[in-house]
This record gives sequence, C-alpha cells and structure tokens, in this order.
Amino acid sequence: FLMHASTANSWETFIVESGSGTTRNIIKKEGIGTESPMIGDKVTVHYTGWLLDGTKFDSSRDRKEKFSFDFGKGEVIKAWDIAVGTMKIGELCQIICKPEYIPPNATLIFEVELFEFKGKDLTDDEDGGIIRRIRKKGEGYSKPNEGALVEIEVEGWHGDRVFDKRELRFEVGEGENYDLPPGVDKALQKMEKLEESVVYLKPSYGFGSAGKQKFHIPPDAELQYEIKLKSFEKAKESWEMNTDEKLEQGTIAKEKGTQYFKEGKYKQATLQYKKIVSWLEHETGLSEVEEAKAKSLRLAAHLNLAMCHLKLKEYSQVLENCSKALELDSNNEKGLFRRGEARLAVNDFELARADFQKVLQLYPSNKAAKTQLIICQQKIREQHEREKKMYANMFQRLADKETKLEAETVRKEETEMKDEKQNGVEEKAEVDIEA
Repeated sequence: FLMHASTANSWETFIVESGSGTTRNIIKKEGIGTESPMIGDKVTVHYTGWLLDGTKFDSSRDRKEKFSFDFGKGEVIKAWDIAVGTMKIGELCQIICKPEYIPPNATLIFEVELFEFKGKDLTDDEDGGIIRRIRKKGEGYSKPNEGALVEIEVEGWHGDRVFDKRELRFEVGEGENYDLPPGVDKALQKMEKLEESVVYLKPSYGFGSAGKQKFHIPPDAELQYEIKLKSFEKAKESWEMNTDEKLEQGTIAKEKGTQYFKEGKYKQATLQYKKIVSWLEHETGLSEVEEAKAKSLRLAAHLNLAMCHLKLKEYSQVLENCSKALELDSNNEKGLFRRGEARLAVNDFELARADFQKVLQLYPSNKAAKTQLIICQQKIREQHEREKKMYANMFQRLADKETKLEAETVRKEETEMKDEKQNGVEEKAEVDIEA
C-alpha cells in the first residue's frame, strides 16, 4: 500500500491506499521514536469507536482495560492492521474506515492510542531470550525443522556496529560451526520461506559469557540479527523414514555427536544424540537383528547425552538420561557411574554412594568408582558432623531460651509481689484464703 501526507485542522493526515479502497488516518498526537509495529508483534492500544452519526459503540477506555492483538495476523479489521502499522509509541490517531474495510459496508471512526508493541518470544520457557520481529512475511506455512538445509542472508549487530554479514548454507542445528549463536538456529525453525526478520538475542542465546573474539564481541553481550530465509529443504521427519533409514541415520548422528563431543561442542553433540532417541524410541515391529541395533544406538545415545549434560552441569537431564539407559541395561557401568556423579554434584550423597557401591559390586576394578565412593563417604561424614553441631547448638539455644524465660518469669513475679505488698493487696489475699 502507499501513504500520502497532507494536513487537516493542524493534524497530520495519511490516506492509506490498498486496491481501490482507502483508510484515512489522522494523527492527533505525535508518537515517539522511529519504529512502528511489525507483523506478529503484540500490540497494546486504547480505542474508542463511533458510527458516522456520532454514536459511540465500543470503548476500551470505558472498560478501563487496554486491548492487545497480534499485528498483521488478521485478528482485527483490515483497516486497523493498515493504520496501526504506521503508528509510533504514544501516538494518538483517528482512523476513518471506509466500507471496503468494514463488512458489511459500514463506515466507522476509531480513535486509537498506541502504548506498546513487542516481538514474539521464541524461547521454550518464554524468558525473553529470543525475540523475533517480522519485517517481511514469508510464503506458505512450512518451516525448517532440525537438520533442514537452509540458505540464508544474515547480518549481525552489536550495538550500532555490524560485525557479521554473510550468505550461508548449512543444516539447522549446526549454526555454531559457522560462528552463528544458538539463538539464530532456534529462530530459523520459526521462519517461513523468504521471510525477513529481526531477531534480538540475550547473552545466553548469543555468545554467552565467553563472547566471540573473532567478531570482537565482549562477554554477556546482547545481539541483534537481521535474517532472510532464502530457501530450505526440510530434513525427513521420523514418520517419513523406514526402519533401515532410521538405523542408518542413527549411526551417522552418533558419529557426528561423538565428533562434536571431542571438539568440546557439547550442545551440538546433544542435538545429534537426541535425534537417535526421537527416531528409535518408539520404533516397533523390528526383527531381532534390528531390535539389537536399535537398542545399542539408544543406549549409546542416552549414555552420551548424560555425559554431555554432565559437562554442561545440567544435572537433572543427566539423571533423566541415566535412568533411560538403565531401563535398557540395569547393570550398565557408565549409566550407574554417571548417575552417581550427578547425584554427588547435587549433594545427594547417600544415593550417590549407593550408585558407586553398585558399580564396584559389579565391576570391582573400576578405580574411578572407588575414588568417588571415598569422596561420598567423606561428604556424608562431614554432613553428619554439621548436623550434629547444628542440632547441639539448636538444643543449647532452646535450653538457654528456656532458662532466660524462667528468669524473666521469676523477676516478673517478684516485681508483682512487691507492688502488691506496697498496695496492701498481699494482706487482703491472705485474709481471703484463711476465711
């Protein structure tokens, strides 16, 4: 659509054209800044609507509750999506909506004030770590999945400095091999073909506490990326593969994961091992040979995931994967040992000791388990000593408090008796008792 500016009654007026229809947008109060809402932004406004004869038919102000909607997604009348897309924060405008935009052929007048707009949070926990704003909508509804081959244009910003500008072709999930932060990989899985988006990354989804020396990015830096998804080829989903393909791809993923692990790229390694689990965890109808191979791959995947999560200090996920491994092989040496390590790390000393004892019972020559068992026993003794002192101190404090209360009670009674004697109350009490 096009915008034409003119003036009317000292207010700025925009005529927004789209096809043969028009929507007139009269600015009554200027907004601040230079940015306007982008497609998919969560927009918050106050509004009042009138008919042409001046009858008010709706008002968020009367309800004293602001109205929010996803801009550009068809959640409001088309005239709003057109007009609000030109507004700035704090702007107050009057929108005259022509019949072309208001079925069934009515002309309405709205006064709209824009308070806020913000991009979509793409993180699983909605912690604000990856915010995406769509500058240009893409085509279709399909999006890249894990392992999809993507072709992108990318431009990275730190503050007002462009530090990275490239065209790349790679598999989603392997962006770090191309010096892209994990947040970019995550954002790509939410984009459509030919979409152009701006992605804002908090440090944990950027280059983290290490920064990126190659790009002169300091530790704990917030980043901004402009991404255009030129094309992509989706990786096969689990349901699209037969058993032979899953086993073949599982072996390839295992080798890739091991290579990443050796390079210290633990997060990338986990992505490979998780593929194996997703492909084979619920596979049924296997022959005896296929079942053995699938079980071997799954066991290796869970054990390796546990090791990666140990390195990343993600102990709850270590415990989860060790449990899965031990379901497949209840006496697995690595599964028991790594579960013991995770329990030790979270100060669950008794359970950790039990794991290391079982390792030694099954595998007496495991020197690492002997060492960890000694550490466990030492930690348990230290814990008992601390508890002993704590309880001793607690009981002593209780005894001291009781003694103090008794002393205060005695002092209070003595004071009351003294007061009563002075007031002649004591003699009256004695007479009352004798009678």
